[in-house]
Amino acid sequence: MTRFDIIDHTADAGIVAYGNDLREAFANAAYGMFSLVAELNGIGEGSCHEVNVEATDQEALLVAWLNELLYLFDVERVIFHRFDIIELENNRLQAKAYGEKIDKSRHLLKTEVKAATYHSLKIEKENGFRIQVILDM
Repeated sequence: MTRFDIIDHTADAGIVAYGNDLREAFANAAYGMFSLVAELNGIGEGSCHEVNVEATDQEALLVAWLNELLYLFDVERVIFHRFDIIELENNRLQAKAYGEKIDKSRHLLKTEVKAATYHSLKIEKENGFRIQVILDM
């Protein structure tokens, strides 16, 4: 199964992420988002961050999840490439994100992602799960 596809959007970018279950789809959405930020080949796992987010529903939870990861990227200067969703309910997510501190001599940063948005946001169940999210660039 393909992890994700990138879709073009006027002045922004979007991701369509797939998963056999919702946990895998949320993890693949995060991986797809970070693939826009940096080249993920060769990223180590020297840094592990626990991520806990709550929201009113699954769509808001997805946006909160992705935006919390972007916050950690901006503040902690960590590029993430692996995401273990430990618990995922309708309004709560607990996960671990693995990556390493940015080293400009080793890491190729590609583009800035400012935020995940609600624009055209979809979480669908069809032969597994399909998530569509537009990212503000």
